[in-house]
Amino acid sequence: MELRHLRYFVAVADHGSFTRAAATLRMEQPPLSQQIRQFENELGVTLFQRLTRGVKLTDIGAALLPQARAVLDLQWDFLATARGLARGDRGQLRVGLAGAVPLLPLIPLTIRRFREAWPEADVSFEESNTPALSEALHERRVDVAIVRPPVPNDAQLAVYPLFDEPTVVALPSGHAHAAAGAVGLSMIASEPLIIFPRELGPGFHDAILAACQQAGFTPRLGQQAPQIAATVPLVAAGLGVSVVPASLSQIHAGGVTFHPIKEPAPKAALAIAVLRGQHSPLVSRFVSALREASAEWAEHQDENVTRSKTETKTTEPH
Repeated sequence: MELRHLRYFVAVADHGSFTRAAATLRMEQPPLSQQIRQFENELGVTLFQRLTRGVKLTDIGAALLPQARAVLDLQWDFLATARGLARGDRGQLRVGLAGAVPLLPLIPLTIRRFREAWPEADVSFEESNTPALSEALHERRVDVAIVRPPVPNDAQLAVYPLFDEPTVVALPSGHAHAAAGAVGLSMIASEPLIIFPRELGPGFHDAILAACQQAGFTPRLGQQAPQIAATVPLVAAGLGVSVVPASLSQIHAGGVTFHPIKEPAPKAALAIAVLRGQHSPLVSRFVSALREASAEWAEHQDENVTRSKTETKTTEPH
């Protein structure tokens, strides 16, 4: 049996006539009648009663018709899925997110827009740290990851920079500088610094310590947080202060105030990582969408900074 036999069977059943079915199938009527007869012989059943005008399904034909339609539907679903995968608008997309990344407004906004644009793509998420996400990419447990570079074991990975996220100082409520606006790192030099283990994000970890050194002091390390987002509750508990990505200020944790950092201020770099040369068109489409969105976001941030500086100058006393 071939799929064309099922198409012929369904067409004749739908039209009740070999002639009309043949016209729909763009073939001659005699070959269609012959194909149906061969199909019946192969199955060992009679599908149609041949009438003076047209045909009528037998009881067996009527019982088999829904299954024939189901098989053809599966065929079309298979073809649609294959073509969708080739175009990059169907398939499964497993996205890995480094610590605190889901809190950055750009990321969920871009993902939501992507899902709206490509509703037949099945997008799932896994939040972890950069080393674990690198391992997940190598083991093909995720297809693309938004990480905090540098990325370990990146010889087989393609890493595309996204942008540098601003950072803020997190202070416990009641702190001497809690009512201040921007805070210089030197103002917290004597405070225990709550930070995450270096192996979870060496790039951001080193950027924080380097900024402290540039501000003229070596930080006194306090309680170690198990992950980036966990620093905020520890600050709220009064165990010290911390330097965190600005997106963490959205946690709105009670007992914590967030402050812009006067220069020198570390940046929390973000990048996209995928397996080099081994990703699907859907992954390529997602990477392009995220890079375009991040470029727009960075441009918007630059405009905000320029506007802020201009407004500051105009308000300075002469």
